[in-house]
Amino acid sequence: QVQLVESGGGLVQAGGSLRLSCAASGRTLSRYTMGWFRQAVGKEREFVARITWSTGTTYYADSVKGRFTASRDNAKNTVYLQMNSLKPEDTAVYYCATTSVWATTSAPYYNSWGQGTQVTVSS
Repeated sequence: QVQLVESGGGLVQAGGSLRLSCAASGRTLSRYTMGWFRQAVGKEREFVARITWSTGTTYYADSVKGRFTASRDNAKNTVYLQMNSLKPEDTAVYYCATTSVWATTSAPYYNSWGQGTQVTVSS
């Protein structure tokens, strides 16, 4: 099992930036995909971005493409989500998660989840 701890959320004005971190521990991560998801109040959890641990290949939801960037630091066992040009509609609880299914964006395939971190973007 992989343990995940997110940090970096907060309150920011529209147009601002935040960087989320997700520190991982437990099993060897080299064959995992790391995903970022978010859930706004009253809405279902949605895919935001994912990065493959071994190659660093990324993929983004259309709603964040060009604004968000996922990255990883192998030495620190940490993945990041740099969020720029934030919009009020980005307000949500953000979660990182892991899966051994290669490069999937489907939440049911992710079996280890962090506790979530709140991101609030004011207009």
